[in-house]
Amino acid sequence: QVQLVESGGGLAQAGGSLRLSCAASGSIFRINAMGWYRQAPGKQRELVADITSGGSTNYAVSAKGRFTISRDNAKNTIYLQMNSLKPEDTAVYYCNAEARIATNPFVSNNYWGQGTQVTVSS
Repeated sequence: QVQLVESGGGLAQAGGSLRLSCAASGSIFRINAMGWYRQAPGKQRELVADITSGGSTNYAVSAKGRFTISRDNAKNTIYLQMNSLKPEDTAVYYCNAEARIATNPFVSNNYWGQGTQVTVSS
């Protein structure tokens, strides 16, 4: 299996910055795309940004120009640098990975972290 551990959430003021990290571990054969999703109270989980193993990125409209996703393949870790934070960015942020495990390298599965709370005050 693959375990994803997020860190870096917390409280920030509007206009401030936070950096999230997500480290993958376990019996990993290969990790394909990794990404960040968020879920605000009463709302559905939504994509924030994702990144392929080759470094191609994709951002939600709300994140473009403010957030930057990056990846360290050697460490199986992704980061989300969040700048110019807004109160509407308040949510639980979840890390996601599409990965193949060593015992079954022909099948990709989706894995989720437990989430980290980001709260932005106005």
